[in-house]
Amino acid sequence: MVKELLRSHTSVRKYTGEKISKETVQDLIETAQMAATSHFVQAYSVIWVTDEEKQQKLGELSNNPFQFQTAGAAFLFCVDFKRLQIAGQKQGVEIVADSAENVLVGVADVALFAQNFVIAAESEGYGICYIGGARNNPEEISELFDLPDYVFPLFAMTIGTPTKRNEAKPRLPLDAVLHENSYDVEKYDQLLDAYDATLEQYYASRSSNQKIANWTKQMADFLIEQRRPFIKDFLAKKGFTWK
Repeated sequence: MVKELLRSHTSVRKYTGEKISKETVQDLIETAQMAATSHFVQAYSVIWVTDEEKQQKLGELSNNPFQFQTAGAAFLFCVDFKRLQIAGQKQGVEIVADSAENVLVGVADVALFAQNFVIAAESEGYGICYIGGARNNPEEISELFDLPDYVFPLFAMTIGTPTKRNEAKPRLPLDAVLHENSYDVEKYDQLLDAYDATLEQYYASRSSNQKIANWTKQMADFLIEQRRPFIKDFLAKKGFTWK
């Protein structure tokens, strides 16, 4: 049953508009907190955005306003070393938050926490959408939600009752991601050609938003230039200079 749930995941961008109760939100967050966390630092915080004006503004700043209009709840997931700084001060020390390692720790902690939240939500019949667009305007979003130093937004998320269930998008073939004993780069030419054909068929035959596209072309177009080049300077302003 759990494997079936995980295999059926799709992003949801339109919901019925039915609000999610405080009790449900708290239950989902408490479930998410049981995710694995590096050295038990729990370097995450989540902002539940209940203010309609702030929710609308978050959608605008994320360049995804439509995804927030019908959501039952909206959240901002953040890497958080402020709480750890205060924990250190209680012990009379100043923690070393400013390192590339701690950025990686925080990102991993937030991702694991959020995915636990997603699985719990989907097990209750809700749909979700991760919104990486929260990194389009991280300074403005930080100001909107009063994020202090050592805290930065990683992504937003909407959740709600879906108006429809989309077909699950085919992932890379198993052999493309599973290597045994050593990394095999030679297999990609053949495997990626086959995956392109699979995705072309999926995009052409799915029930909505049909198009002509494949994976390698999408990735080439997406990664041909640096994405969000301002992120490094933004993180430095928040206290992370990658020492």
